[in-house]
Amino acid sequence: MPRNLEATCGGVQGPHAELWHDRRRFLKMLTMGGSAMGLTWLFPVGRLRAAGPTEALLLSCMDFRLVDATGRYMASRGLAGKYDHIILAGAALGALTDKFPAWNQTFWDHVDVASDLHKIHKVMVLDHRDCGTYKVIMGEDFATDPAKETAIHTTQLKQLSKRVQEKYPALEVELLLMALDGKVEAIS
Repeated sequence: MPRNLEATCGGVQGPHAELWHDRRRFLKMLTMGGSAMGLTWLFPVGRLRAAGPTEALLLSCMDFRLVDATGRYMASRGLAGKYDHIILAGAALGALTDKFPAWNQTFWDHVDVASDLHKIHKVMVLDHRDCGTYKVIMGEDFATDPAKETAIHTTQLKQLSKRVQEKYPALEVELLLMALDGKVEAIS
């Protein structure tokens, strides 16, 4: 027991000094416990663990104009919280281009991890119209000719689909093209 109770108990002396000390310890523990509970509410650790099978791996472009629309689209499909997401500039083109070979490797590494860890059964590839990466890599603005733009995206999407199916024959591949207004069309 400390000799100087006045210093350790905030000036409380006599038979209540020890009780005051216990109350302070109790309040301190309560505060720490409440903080820990609050953190688990804010950052639910249980949901951070691999929860088993995930529906899909989504590959989409980095274009900031479509980040929110992509999330809304996936939610409209009932996939909110049920997919892994990889973002590469140009989406399908980014995963295929020889100009940035590290992007290719990154894509395949993500497919490997998603397959092993989350047991995905589908790869969804979401390209979009007016994609700047297509302009940078291919040197042409395809957005000026919608038919040509659809054709070039279809070519890239199908080429990536073929490679995914060669490497992962059990995985389904879904090919999609998003307009700047968020509308999505399936590419077959």
